[in-house]
Amino acid sequence: MDERSLWNKKYSEGSHTSLEPDPLLVNAYAEFLQDSGPGKALDVAGGAARHALWLAERGWQVKLVDVSEVGIEVAQQNARQRNVTIETQVLDLNDAPDLGREQYDLAIVFFYLQRELFPALISALKSGGFLIYKTYSTEQRKFSGGPTHPLHLLEPNELLRAFSWLRVLHYHETVSGKGVAELIAQKRHALS
Repeated sequence: MDERSLWNKKYSEGSHTSLEPDPLLVNAYAEFLQDSGPGKALDVAGGAARHALWLAERGWQVKLVDVSEVGIEVAQQNARQRNVTIETQVLDLNDAPDLGREQYDLAIVFFYLQRELFPALISALKSGGFLIYKTYSTEQRKFSGGPTHPLHLLEPNELLRAFSWLRVLHYHETVSGKGVAELIAQKRHALS
């Protein structure tokens, strides 16, 4: 089963439809984003839109991209129910698509890993824009559930190295119930 079919099936079955935002987003927002006011955000592999909705409710203009048509439909239904607007696009992220150039104040990726997207994420951020990234690490193999294939697991410090030329504001690898790495970073302002 290809990735699109797999995720369409999961969303059709009601899986992965939680609307509770990840604490990393909530904490990063409070610490780094709240005072700057709303801007434009990109939610990569955003599925049912738990993060996109949370940001939209705070005034952000959010574009959500995901491989699953069913996930996008669920995201739009959730947006209507919560009386917010989000832009959505079905997009196969395995093709390492162009995500735009200096368009977003914030890009977020939660529990999705496509290493070829790293340069596109950086390019999509405006100068001074923030990246919030959290996904599974190789430590996840110690636990049940989640991915086990190396393509879907970060090596130790891999996320930190991949975005090392951004200004890293927070980086943590944890092994508590699951193995994850999380990063909050800011694109440096261009020199005049």
